[in-house]
Order: sequence, then C-alpha cells, then structure tokens
Amino acid sequence: MTITEDAERGAAGESEELGAAGAQLSTQPTDTLRNAPALGLVGTLRWMWRQLTSMRVALILLFMLSLAAIPGSLIPQHTDALKVATFKRTHPTVSPIYDRLGMFHVYSSPWFAAIYILLFISLAGCIIPRTWQFVGQLRARPPAAPRHLTRLPAYTTWRTDTEPEQVLEAARKALRGRRFRTHLSESGTSVAAEKGYLRETGNLVFHIALFGLLISFAITSLYKAEGGKLIVEGDGFSNNLTQYDDFGGGTLYGANDLKPFGFDLDSFNASYARTGPEKGTPRTFQANIHYWNGVDGKLVKSSIAVNKPLDIGGEKVYLISHGYAPVVSVKDATGTVVFRGPVPFLPQDGNLTSTGVVKAPDALGKDGKADQLGFTGLFTPTFDIDNVRGPHSSFPGLDYPALILTAFHGDLGMEAGISQNVYQLDTRHMKQFKDAQGKIVSKAMRPGDVLTLPNGAGSLTFDGVKTWASFTISHQSGNMGALVSGAAAILGLAGSLFIQRRRIWVRAVPGADGVTVVEMGGLGRSESARIADELGDVAFQLQPEAPALPEPEEPEEPEEPEAAPGTADETADTTPDETADTTPDEKTDQKTDGSAEPTSQTDDEGARA
Repeated sequence: MTITEDAERGAAGESEELGAAGAQLSTQPTDTLRNAPALGLVGTLRWMWRQLTSMRVALILLFMLSLAAIPGSLIPQHTDALKVATFKRTHPTVSPIYDRLGMFHVYSSPWFAAIYILLFISLAGCIIPRTWQFVGQLRARPPAAPRHLTRLPAYTTWRTDTEPEQVLEAARKALRGRRFRTHLSESGTSVAAEKGYLRETGNLVFHIALFGLLISFAITSLYKAEGGKLIVEGDGFSNNLTQYDDFGGGTLYGANDLKPFGFDLDSFNASYARTGPEKGTPRTFQANIHYWNGVDGKLVKSSIAVNKPLDIGGEKVYLISHGYAPVVSVKDATGTVVFRGPVPFLPQDGNLTSTGVVKAPDALGKDGKADQLGFTGLFTPTFDIDNVRGPHSSFPGLDYPALILTAFHGDLGMEAGISQNVYQLDTRHMKQFKDAQGKIVSKAMRPGDVLTLPNGAGSLTFDGVKTWASFTISHQSGNMGALVSGAAAILGLAGSLFIQRRRIWVRAVPGADGVTVVEMGGLGRSESARIADELGDVAFQLQPEAPALPEPEEPEEPEEPEAAPGTADETADTTPDETADTTPDEKTDQKTDGSAEPTSQTDDEGARA
C-alpha cells in the first residue's frame, strides 16, 4: 500500500468519524459524475444532433470538404481515362494505394460522400430552427423602453412646450419615415422602434444559398457527362458514344441520354505574336464550324473560341487546344498504299513541337505475308536544329514545317484484343529499320519528300499539313442552380456584414414644472457609431414639432464681503466664538503685539536723538 492510499483512507476514515464537518476538512475531490443521471439513448441522440448542427461542426465539415477536394484537382480522375492510365504507368508504386483510397474518383468516393452528406444535414439542422426563430422575431413587437435610457450608449434629452402625445406621434412619423418598425407602449409614454431585420435575413439567405450550392453540386455530379474529341480539319463529330475519344457519364446520366447533335470543323484560325517579349503568344484562336441540332436539324455556321463555348440544346462545346496533323501516304513492299490521311501529333511545348506515330496494320512484306509498319517521331511547324536540343520548333506558326520519323516493322499488337493508345507505338514485337551500315533509318522531311525504307520494304510520303482542334462536350444540369445560389450567397453575406440591427426609444413625460421632458436612447446590436448619428438625425427632425426650450438659469450664490486691509489674516484666522470669548486683557495684548514693530522703530529714533 502506498503513502497516497494510506492518506486517502485516513482522510476517508476521519471524514466518516467527524460527519459533515469532517467532509469539509477533506481535500479529496468529490466525484460528481457518480451520482449524475445517465443520458440514455434519447439524450445521447439529442446531444449528437446538437453537436452536428452547431456552427463549429459545420465549419469543420466545410473545411474537411475543401481539403477532400484537393486530391481531385491534383490527381487525374476517371473521367479522363488516358491521363489515369498515364499516371498509373508513371507511378506504379503509389497507384495501387490511390486506387484503394478512391483517389482516381474522389468526388464519387464513399468518404467524400460522407463528408458531403454530413455537411448537408448540418446546414439543414441549422437553417430550420433559425428560420422559425426569425419568423417569430418578425411577428413580435419592438421591446419596450428601458427604465433608465441614460445607460444606453447613445442618449439625448431636452425640454419642450409640446404635449407628450404630440411628441410621441411626431416621433412615430419620423421613425416610420426612416423605415423603423414602431410601437407605442401601453402606458402611452414612450415609442419603441427597431430596424435592421435584413441583417438576419441576409444571414439566412447565405446559409440557404450554401444549402442550394450543395444541392446543385449533387445534381451536377449525378447528371454530369463529359467527353473529349479531337477533330482534324475537314472531319466532323456526332454526339454518339462511339464518336468520343474518352467519355465519362454521371450516375443518372449515360450514353442513352445523349442528345442528337453534331458539328463539322471547317477550318481553324490561329495567329501568333512574331516580335517582342510575347513572341509566340496566340492572338487569335478560333474554330470555324457548321453544326446541326436534332435529327432533322439544319446546318448552322458558327465558331468556337477560348472562353466562348457553343451551346447546342443545353450541351456546351468548349475549345480546349489545337495542333497539327501531317498528311502522309504509306506504301508497303508490294507498292500498295496501305495508309493515307492526316495523323494528329500532340504538342510538347509552347512552340508546338509535337510527337506522334503513324501505323499501317495492313502492310505486307515481299513474300506477301503480314509485315506491319510503324513510324514515330517529331513534327515541327518551324524547323530548327542545334547541337544541344536537337530538332525542335522555334515558332508555333507553319513557317518551315518538317517531319522527322524513324521506321519499324513487325507486329503492332493491334490484333491482340487489347486497347492501345493511338499516339504511342508498341515496339516490343517490332524491329527498327537500319541501313547497310547499321545506322537507324531516319529523315527530316519537308512537304513532298519521301522516306524510302531499306530492302524495298516500302515508303512514306509527306503530303502536307492540316490543323486539328480538341473539344470537350459537357452536360451539366446544376450550373444554373449553382450560379443563382452563388450570387445569393454573396448578397446574403454582404447583407449580414453591412446591415446593422438597431433600436431607438423615445420617451415624453410631463416634468415637475409642467414642461414636457423628451428623452431619446439608441442601442445597436453590433458595435458601430451609426446609431449615435442616426439618433441625432431623428432628434433634429423632431425639433420643428417639439422645439427645445432653453435650460432654466440656476440662482447665483451671494458673495462674501471683503475683509478690511491689514486685518485679513486676523479675521480669517479668528472665528466668532473665539472673538466673543476673548477678555479685555487678551485684547490689549493683541493690540500690543500688533503694534510691536512700529513701537520698536520709535525707540530706535529716540536713541539716535
């Protein structure tokens, strides 16, 4: 047994022996929770509900929702399958962990939905009781005037000959003109006025707008559909699932809900700054199209530019990017053209140095057997070469286009049933063409040039260049609701910050001398100097109806008579009682003392004579 336990037991024993007095002597803390009643199931649920609907928890959930949305903007999402596949290939270690945590589909993951739903419930539980409370405030009358108006932060008073009833009626008119709600007290001696109810209205509008934003985001997530399509100049697009390069639909919106429309890319206008520090910056960036809407829709000429999407039947078509597509012709060993057309190359820098591949899966060898051809390399709209960077483009415009390719032959892997990236070449089952000296076959070609493969395996001709544009077709049902809710949230927040709740009381009662005494007091629900200014304005407005009287002059106190010269000190130091009690001998002594100095002077003069 420890010393502490001995002391506790000793104190307990002593307390039991001494009773209540001994309990007061003990320093042992009292266990108050032992006798406290249990909350029970209903009490626990009520406590949890109060915690969930508190402002603190709502702010915490809003902060958690903001943090949870960060991975969705940093990590590729499942709506862009190409980027997700590239990320998984580049980061093989963390990708399985991200996949288990739902990082590739953040906004539809269970943990994000849990935060979202809890915030939804918290806002609902906060809005409903505050709304009923505010409705009760609107129906209630302004509170009666306090007994002591002088204790209010803003106060003024004056006296007037106007009757109290007339003063109060004038005060009611003045306050109503300033949009105050007024109420005359039952005693008829004061008027209560209140203003600034829009402050709480703005607060409620802000919270309801947040609620509307959550609903709009939920609708957008459920009914959202988005897909991308790269279109080469002269080609078109039809809003069908097979036409998309990538497509991601919402929970309640799929391929069967796509609306019938389409468009053709006629041309693409792009111009760039050629001089100065902004050289290479796009000046014009516009896709010229013809679109149709509906099964029997007519072709309509239009254009799509950056930040100027095309609205077709509620669907938005955005212009994302553009690039170049070299037009090539590929012949196999038999001299047959096995591929002809434009091939989009993807830009790698601001000057549109682009990479791409050309695939000819139908090519045959000299023996007539399948010998598929593949080409990979660069396209430069303005060709430039140096010893450090190698071939690259020095300007995004088509000033000096060049196509640099290397060739492969073998099996492209396209018949294995596994989907492939059209912008990448799988060379695992292919061999690179080399010349008789063992050097890699490669050539920088200008439009019209031909790359001839060794041993008569075929050739590739660079026929010309076309442009391409990348579009995103988006369906979002909750955009309008989110826009309205966002605007309402801003207005509600501005109202709750800048509108002030304030009260003014006016009391008019007859004074002791029969003159009416007017008192005014003001109180603001938030700290501000406006209540004093407004109180002064109302008081000034009441002056024509209840003019202020001058304050009565107070009677002046009589002045004390001045003492005679030479006796001021004696008079001030001597009281009447002391003077009355003085004997004649004492008076003689006082005179002698008072004339001592002159007497001394006379004796000196006599001695000198």
